[in-house]
Amino acid sequence: QVQLVESGGGSVQAGGSLRLSCGASGSPYIMGWFRQAPGKEREGVARIYTGSGNTYYADSVKGRFTISQDNAKKMVSLQMSSLTPEDTAMYYCAADRNVFSRYSTLATARYAYWGQGTQVTVSS
Repeated sequence: QVQLVESGGGSVQAGGSLRLSCGASGSPYIMGWFRQAPGKEREGVARIYTGSGNTYYADSVKGRFTISQDNAKKMVSLQMSSLTPEDTAMYYCAADRNVFSRYSTLATARYAYWGQGTQVTVSS
């Protein structure tokens, strides 16, 4: 069982930055950040393998977002910069303990555990 608690959402103007954090209990193998805008499907933004620290990003955020982890604090963060109104969404932290999966690492089906979500609003 993995429990996740997100924090750090808020409102910011375009071009600004925000940092999201996700505290995890248990020992997830992989953790990811997803977002869902009103009327749209939930999409994967970034993921990290907690053992190796290997990261992967969606093209839409590459170069602007950075996912990182603090193993001592059992936290994964998402540093977001150069934000645009298109980044406005509810952001979710996700985790899974399985090493192998037939799903892509940015697919929602890859993850069994989800946080409650934190809102990010970017104004123009």
